[in-house]
Amino acid sequence: MRRRLINSTLAVVLVVIAVFGVSLVIVETRTITNSAHDSVESEAQSLLGTVETKVLEKEALDPAALADQLDAGRHALVVVPGSPDLEIGPPPEGGAIRATARGDRGVAVTVAESRSIVTREVGRTLLVVGAVALLAVVAAVLLAVRQANKLASPLTDLAETAERLGSGDPRPRHKRYGVPELDRVADVLDASAERIGRMLTAERRLAADASHQLRTPLTALSMRLEEITVTHDLETVREEASIALNQVERLTDVVQRLLTNSRDPRTGSAVPFDVDEVVKQQVEEWRPAYRSAGRAIVRSGKQGMRAVGTPGAVAQVLAALIENSLMHGGGTVALRTRVTGNQAVIEVTDEGPGVPADLGNRIFERAISGRNSTGIGLAVARDLAEADGGRLELIQAQPPVFALFLSRTAPDRPADREPTVR
Repeated sequence: MRRRLINSTLAVVLVVIAVFGVSLVIVETRTITNSAHDSVESEAQSLLGTVETKVLEKEALDPAALADQLDAGRHALVVVPGSPDLEIGPPPEGGAIRATARGDRGVAVTVAESRSIVTREVGRTLLVVGAVALLAVVAAVLLAVRQANKLASPLTDLAETAERLGSGDPRPRHKRYGVPELDRVADVLDASAERIGRMLTAERRLAADASHQLRTPLTALSMRLEEITVTHDLETVREEASIALNQVERLTDVVQRLLTNSRDPRTGSAVPFDVDEVVKQQVEEWRPAYRSAGRAIVRSGKQGMRAVGTPGAVAQVLAALIENSLMHGGGTVALRTRVTGNQAVIEVTDEGPGVPADLGNRIFERAISGRNSTGIGLAVARDLAEADGGRLELIQAQPPVFALFLSRTAPDRPADREPTVR
């Protein structure tokens, strides 16, 4: 493309120079020739006047005086009736430009100039025109190269950007070239790169969230199925199968929730629900894992609360907090429910070392972890809480106390006692 732009620009310039240059040379040649004819004719008329005056006054013609009236290099022939012809200056060699002036008394004066003088003048004009044409060609080449680079280089960059997008590198370049059409293409490519980057990020995030959120339900489900395989008690099989089916339903809810959040994190399906049921279900589900670790999980606090949220999402938030305490905490894990204002609060605490002071609330950021874990669980838990209008906070670092705040919907059922269930 660069070569085509240079060649096309140079071709246009050469055509323009050829048309106007040839026309200029023809015009200048005619002008110089006509000017030489006019000059020779004018000198002949002037010299004729002088000669007639001398003849009228019967004075002798002085060749030196007459030669002073001629331009250098010109030849004059003076013809006076009854007198010998008088030649002034050297006769021209080769072709000549002549002009003859005749008077009333038969006097004739012929002035001649060699055509070589006119040819030299025309040659100087051609040299000037040629120099100007050469400068125009050089300038045209330089401008063509600059313009070709200005157009070809951006197109090369845009092609590389498109190739990078096709190869899976969605980083926008934010590079502009000062050409509106090319800048428009660059804007579209950068916008496409940003959209592709967001899509890839969302896909990676969904994969990471799914692998993290599904790991615990699948583990619990496999434990229930293992218990079914080793028991011969029909009643136990039915009980474990019922629990497994409930876990499958929650697993389906987790998958649906992850897909919904991947499309729009703000989309929620909050409904009024019984907080006690969700807390009880999580305690029962995690008790075998804590028993295997030689630890306990208990619940306490106000009962009979109803809150607004998605039960499956709230269960996943609590599961993330409980699993976090199991992996990184210590001692007994307690789930405590309480009321503050118009909000229902579920606190999860343990007796472990807590959250390092340098992390604080950054513990909810993705890839932030104080115990070399993935750093995904708490981030997903906060997203799930906020999707239903709630919030998840770390209200105490050491020992750790995480609190899930949900909106309340109706007065609590009468229950003044705060029992502890083990």
